[in-house]
Amino acid sequence: MAKDVKSQLTSLLQQALERVAAEAGATPIYLERPRDPTHGDYATNLAMQLAKLLKKNPRDIAMQLVSAIPASVLLQKAEVAGAGFINFTLAPHAKLQAVRAVLVEGENYGRSTQGGWQKVQIEFVSANPTGPLHVGHGRGAAYGASLANLLTFAGWDVTREYYVNDAGRQMDILGLSTWLRYLEQCGVAIPFLPNAYQGDYVRDMAAQMRVAHGDKLVRPATQVLAGTPGLPEAERSDDEAKRQRDQHLDALIANAKALLGADWAYVHHHALSEQLADCRNDLEEFGVDFDVWFSEKALFDTGLVARCVDLLEKKGHLYVQNGARWFRSTTFGDEKDRVVQRENGLYTYFASDIAYHLNKFERGFDKVINIWGADHHGYIARVNGAITALDLDASRLQVALVQFAVLYRNGQKASMSTRSGEFVTLRELRKEVGNDACRFFYALRKSDQHLDFDLDLAKSQSNENPVYYIQYAHARICSVLNQWAGDLASLAEADLGVLDNPRELAIASKLAEFREVIDNAARELAPHLIAFYLKDLAGEFHAWYNAERMLVDDPQLRDARIALAAAVRQTLRNGLAILGVSYPESM
Repeated sequence: MAKDVKSQLTSLLQQALERVAAEAGATPIYLERPRDPTHGDYATNLAMQLAKLLKKNPRDIAMQLVSAIPASVLLQKAEVAGAGFINFTLAPHAKLQAVRAVLVEGENYGRSTQGGWQKVQIEFVSANPTGPLHVGHGRGAAYGASLANLLTFAGWDVTREYYVNDAGRQMDILGLSTWLRYLEQCGVAIPFLPNAYQGDYVRDMAAQMRVAHGDKLVRPATQVLAGTPGLPEAERSDDEAKRQRDQHLDALIANAKALLGADWAYVHHHALSEQLADCRNDLEEFGVDFDVWFSEKALFDTGLVARCVDLLEKKGHLYVQNGARWFRSTTFGDEKDRVVQRENGLYTYFASDIAYHLNKFERGFDKVINIWGADHHGYIARVNGAITALDLDASRLQVALVQFAVLYRNGQKASMSTRSGEFVTLRELRKEVGNDACRFFYALRKSDQHLDFDLDLAKSQSNENPVYYIQYAHARICSVLNQWAGDLASLAEADLGVLDNPRELAIASKLAEFREVIDNAARELAPHLIAFYLKDLAGEFHAWYNAERMLVDDPQLRDARIALAAAVRQTLRNGLAILGVSYPESM
């Protein structure tokens, strides 16, 4: 692959630096695209970087650098601006190099070796399998899948992983909720608590159990409720009332396990497998696939949780208080110490999380990326602390936070509580607006920024709908290429020199930016930069298409314009593929 224009320009500037200040030859050179296109195609602040070392005025250094730049057909001009910036304006033929690069490289245009094929694990979604995925989970799924595609495109060896929380209290609550609905359907009435899982999917799972096992799992209400503490008045929502309901729920779980014996494992497994299968199917339909589905339960079954906690103790990072074992997480910047094993001997969620991260590092990943909901922000310090306490390199872990999306339908904000069952599922959202709109709208904001999902806009066929606007640009180009009916392979040899109007050169410059956008987006874990870029590229194309004819009589100009349009189409495809969005050929 030939060096792109930015790399060639960097080389010219490096030669100028060696001539002006050889002692500063190792100074990194940064080239950026000016926000104002009248300032040229690239700019550098190299002179300002050198000012302190050379003890000279940066503007004077900039003048020296400009004078020392070797003559090159790439450059139309290089000039000093402001306090010492150097602005570069490329020659038209240099801008057009990107067009030919796109046509030659095709679906590989924009790929880089930034990651050096290092192994990176991206863990995302990882929602408790206690109910259908909602629109908040959808944003994490879209972000994680797009990021995985992006890092693969940028030269990383990516493993996509879902951490299945199949151990612990939440799964017990789902199992109990399913059993209580089963008892209800069998005529045994047990008060159904507000802190149990309420959705219709629980009734569906209960009905499946009844079809499969009849009355086999029925137990008398007196036995189910035996020894359970009293419940507060239904209208109470204070902390004490919540505590009482939790105690009642835990007592019901204990009774269920005792009364059902070995059958409790069936109830638990049935609820887990049904919800996990639904989650997997939902994600696959959304275009989100995982290489690994990692079981939390496996951490306990293999003894890794116990080994991990014992290892922390041997390293002197645990202490015992009131019968429980505590991790000294304040030593590592956390706001308070954390329990890893309760006085009853049970390990906490945090203990299994530490073990899971130990497992990730033992699997040999060079980089580990956790995608968490923004409400887990406070969790970062304690996990980093535990990794450091295990004598592992915490810098290999990076946490990307995702704000939940807020869906508005008819001006009303939709509730998203899985426990209550009053939520909008990802499946419902996809059915209403389509996968493409879902994937693109989720990618329209930086992951840690608030997102209001505008349903009306997502469904509209207008220029204001960004995904429609981009796909329409692609479809327009397909239509032009079909009318042209020439040999696409021949376009790489087209004479691009006749493309000399400002709109055409602006599109060529925009195509060249794609490589930079990929590298920046991968470095910043920011797929939204690609969404912004595609929107801008589509805008440049639509403006050109509306101002100029593609299929002109002059064969040289016609083929050059077709080549430029084809390059735009390929770049749109490459970007949309990273975001998991389709590129229809007609609309």
